[in-house]
Amino acid sequence: QVQLVESGGGSVQPGDSLRLSCAASGRTFSRYTMGWFRQAPGKEREFVATISWSSITITRYADSVKGRFTISRDNAKNEVALQMNSLKPEDTAVYYCAARPLSMGLGTRPSNYEYWGQGTQVTVSS
Repeated sequence: QVQLVESGGGSVQPGDSLRLSCAASGRTFSRYTMGWFRQAPGKEREFVATISWSSITITRYADSVKGRFTISRDNAKNEVALQMNSLKPEDTAVYYCAARPLSMGLGTRPSNYEYWGQGTQVTVSS
């Protein structure tokens, strides 16, 4: 079992930045691929970014956030972060942290992930 708790959400203006964090507890954090997803009102949960690692760190991003968002992880602190720059109103959503076993590789579908946090709200509005 892995417990995930997100933090760092808030209300910002277009063009601003936010940094989301996800603290993990439970089983060995380094054995999990981590992902960020988001869900806007009335829409399905969608993939944002994922990070895995073995001898090298591997990341993948949704096209809508590529070049603006950066996912990173600190295995020593059991944390994964999502740095969000140049935020747009369409980035408004509840952001979720998720985990899946490292052996399963990267995943971009919510159904690929076994563990989820409760989410943190990000609102981008002028």
